[in-house]
Amino acid sequence: MTRKYDFHDGQRGSALAVRVTPRASQNQIVGVLSDGTIKVHLASDPADDEANVELVNFLAEVLGVPKSRLEIVAGENGRDKLVSVLEMDVETAHQRILAHMD
Repeated sequence: MTRKYDFHDGQRGSALAVRVTPRASQNQIVGVLSDGTIKVHLASDPADDEANVELVNFLAEVLGVPKSRLEIVAGENGRDKLVSVLEMDVETAHQRILAHMD
């Protein structure tokens, strides 16, 4: 049975709640919490905005969209972030995130 997670629709696309763990061995999506938050491990150090840049690059690759369609709209300085994905509905984002976890 496949579990469906709750993602949130934005006005012009999707909004993804993301919890980042820096200094991992590699960039990867490690799971989705019960509230729909995507757990992401990043190889970068959290200093100097490097983790935010790496997060946007990684999610662009996972979702198959240009980096310009992604924006961190909340939580830039913390582990919990809200990422806007322009021109992608929530179901498409959901499917691509889950496909990348397999």
